[in-house]
Amino acid sequence: MFNNFDFSYIYLPIIYILIAIFFYTILSKIVDNALKINKLDKNKNILQIKREETIINLIKSIIKYVIAIITILVILNVFGIKTTSIIASLGVAGAIIGLAFQDTIKNLLSGMAIIFDNHYMQGDVVTINGFRGEVIELGLQTTKIKGYNGEVLIISNSNITSVINHSMYNNNLYIELPISKKVSLDTLETILKKVSKKLLKVKGVKKEIELLGIEKVNSNNYIYKIMIECAPESQFNINRQFMNLLKEEYEINKIEVPSDYLEVKTKK
Repeated sequence: MFNNFDFSYIYLPIIYILIAIFFYTILSKIVDNALKINKLDKNKNILQIKREETIINLIKSIIKYVIAIITILVILNVFGIKTTSIIASLGVAGAIIGLAFQDTIKNLLSGMAIIFDNHYMQGDVVTINGFRGEVIELGLQTTKIKGYNGEVLIISNSNITSVINHSMYNNNLYIELPISKKVSLDTLETILKKVSKKLLKVKGVKKEIELLGIEKVNSNNYIYKIMIECAPESQFNINRQFMNLLKEEYEINKIEVPSDYLEVKTKK
């Protein structure tokens, strides 16, 4: 029964599949190693690195699909199916496939536009169609966003109508400090300069505090305004750290705050 059976129908497809897996693994490692080298470049900021990570994931997806298509065509050839005629007929079938898979094609084009136009990258905090969270996966078909409560939004790229990227630029944190008129301006600015040097050690602080000066004068106090440049999504932690450091300096210098609140504003 097995005398006329061609065993190449069994072992050749297996060999081709193993070769395809081997090539995909090697090419993926090459792409990953290229990314690791880029991360070592000190001249690149986090936005550039995230962009490269997203583009490399896109390249790996394209490599996977190309290798899969080539492998399928080679295996079909083993079974005597003329792949040349299949390729020739793709022109005619292209219109039919385009109509059948127009939503998929829209998602692919939208995904490429998002990546190359730098709308957002993997790791960015965004608000998409009213849902806010971190982009945990950006593919050619869909985008996955993880909310702060752990929920994950999976949305087709072509259905994304509005995007707010909260991670694209640094934030300016404005703080208004109510100060008693008994405290001299020189004393206050000396304290703020000490706090500024300590605050530089906090992650996300880009440079020393900018002293903007007196914002307004009331009957018993005046409002002094400062600005802190900080990394995206870090302003809330930096504000808390600043307040802790300021409190310590106030206690050392025996300065009382004339108001029970401090007004905080953020601006990009």
